[in-house]
Amino acid sequence: MIYDVIIVGAGPCGLAMGVEAVKAGLSHLILEKGSLTESIRRYPRKMRFFSTVDNISIGGLPFTIADFKANRDEALQYYRKVAGYYKLNFQLFTTVDRVEKGADGIFDILTADDRIFRARKVVLATGYFDCPRKLNIPGEDLPHVSHYYDEAYKYSFSDVVLVGGANSVVEAALELYRTDARVTIIHRGESFRKTVKYWLIPDVLNRIKEGRINVRYNTRVTSIETGKIHVENTLDGSQETLPADFTFLLTGYLPDEHFLARCGVELDPQTKVPVRDPETFETNISGLYLCGTVMAGIFTEKIFIENGREHAAAIADHIMNRPIRKVSELIDRI
Repeated sequence: MIYDVIIVGAGPCGLAMGVEAVKAGLSHLILEKGSLTESIRRYPRKMRFFSTVDNISIGGLPFTIADFKANRDEALQYYRKVAGYYKLNFQLFTTVDRVEKGADGIFDILTADDRIFRARKVVLATGYFDCPRKLNIPGEDLPHVSHYYDEAYKYSFSDVVLVGGANSVVEAALELYRTDARVTIIHRGESFRKTVKYWLIPDVLNRIKEGRINVRYNTRVTSIETGKIHVENTLDGSQETLPADFTFLLTGYLPDEHFLARCGVELDPQTKVPVRDPETFETNISGLYLCGTVMAGIFTEKIFIENGREHAAAIADHIMNRPIRKVSELIDRI
């Protein structure tokens, strides 16, 4: 079978693209390497979205909860219900290795287990959560080291080191502290990032002032061993070894540039931003589109669900040869 459009990635933006395909009467298939909305499923279990429910809803379906900001479980339920309502067509736990366009203009989507799916158009909505920013230091791949924080109770009465200075680190530090973990934050900057949720800053700074959460600003990790982590102050070069039963390197994530390259998508060598039309999101390969944070390159803070979901409508308009609906100005600045 040749589908009208195959979508790679079943996150919120991939689902939004599937909804637009259904609305346009296009046959579609969504290929996903994990479960439905895999990236959200892997979020910390107590995570609450910064955006309001109106800004992360898709498909015109209301996101109704008691609060105006959803937690992880509420989001998982909502997106599952959207997928069911629109009867989206999935092939889950299917890893796409590359996309090739044939001389006949039809795309072959080749999977890691040697299957081939075919489509007239392809939309890559793979996000970036699968590709953590590596520190490339000794010990980064040890079993007690992770780029993903899950929940606090596992780490009670343990020495936990968090590396980074953004929302994920601050939220994890507060949650861990409240479950009796001994927490230390390592951050290269002189203070937490300005993008940290404003209501968390007084809380974490007060806990630091009380000595309940330790912090090392202007500090980088040089290596990790079992039970310990080695750091260096970037101002004076002084070195220190800290206890670390568990280490979380929460330094952010990037789109998979190697996957994009295997699909033939050209990238800016410095920013890793893919070549694409700013209105239609079609790449340098005719008929191959990008949807959501996959197009962010190193600027992952500029695309998120609330503006990434808008890509889907513009892509569907272009496929159907309709006037293109305008997408948020935030995206145009990348």
